[in-house]
Amino acid sequence: MWSSSQAVEITPEERAELERIVGSGKTEQRIAQRARIVLGAAAGKSNSALAKELETSRPTVLDWRRRFAKGGVKALYEDRPRGRSFTPIVRAKEAEVIAMTQSPPAQASHWSCRRIAEICGVSKASVQRIWRANGLKPHLVRTFKLSNDPDFIEKLEDVVGLYMNPPDHALVFCIDEKSQIQALDRTQPGLPMKKGRAGTMTHDYKRNGTTTLFAALDVLKGEVIGQCMPRHRHQEFLKFLKSIDRTTPKHLDIHCIADNYATHKKQEIKDWLVKHPRFHFHFIPTSSSWLNLVERWFGLITTQLIRRGAFKTVEELERTIHDYIDHNNANPKPFVWTKSANDIIHKVNRGRSALKMQQLQRTS
Repeated sequence: MWSSSQAVEITPEERAELERIVGSGKTEQRIAQRARIVLGAAAGKSNSALAKELETSRPTVLDWRRRFAKGGVKALYEDRPRGRSFTPIVRAKEAEVIAMTQSPPAQASHWSCRRIAEICGVSKASVQRIWRANGLKPHLVRTFKLSNDPDFIEKLEDVVGLYMNPPDHALVFCIDEKSQIQALDRTQPGLPMKKGRAGTMTHDYKRNGTTTLFAALDVLKGEVIGQCMPRHRHQEFLKFLKSIDRTTPKHLDIHCIADNYATHKKQEIKDWLVKHPRFHFHFIPTSSSWLNLVERWFGLITTQLIRRGAFKTVEELERTIHDYIDHNNANPKPFVWTKSANDIIHKVNRGRSALKMQQLQRTS
């Protein structure tokens, strides 16, 4: 009777054949490995020691010991038949799963694979395979917003034109504010990251006040003019514009790309712009913040600095932000706009067509 703990018994002829297999330079390595397992087992080595020595697993050692005991040297050349480890479901059932996935359930926002598997009478793994084969990911969702600005095309072409073909003897700035940046301090110090463990931080925090970051991103250089102020009004925005005016060469025109926030269009701002004709404002279409490159820079400072930071005071938060801006300007990396206005317009039109069709399907 075969035992997994006893040494494998082999005849002199079998030993000679096994040694020939191992020593031959023409033997496939998978066959030679199996022969080494049998020779090691015949020498009385334990299964664990043999697995470690041959850099394989203990179940593999046990498997080939068992198969040699049943079939001899010939068994080392025989692989188990391979194929699907599951029974394929019929096309009608697959179509049913796909159709159900694309229509949300009545009591939830989306389907889970277990729920569909239960209703359709298939396994959870089958549902996952169908989703993977058809590119369906009901657990994920992407946000979107199509602009309804009546002057969308004109504003889009204006802004993209500044990105891809900026005017000579001028600076192009993307301007915006990141308001209500909170100086949050964690209630307990976090633990540092180490092997096998992520860094930690407490879920609760103490609020120590807020600040607003006014930023102007130089499109060509990637440098940022930044200023933190306590409030977010047209008075602060006007102060920031004056700062840009002081820190830029007087002989250059300044083209400012901004959103449609009411602060940017206050009468006081318009009056100041009339007195400073080198400033030219270009407003992006409504609901198109993606068109303002400074938003991308705000994303960087948020993920790299603010979100995981701990700040005991607003002053500490503002000092850290200004240090980040100085570091950015020491080695600036501009964002390069590559998408033409026509490409964007075609994509937006496809989105509007798909949205219109979806609305028609819901009403029909």
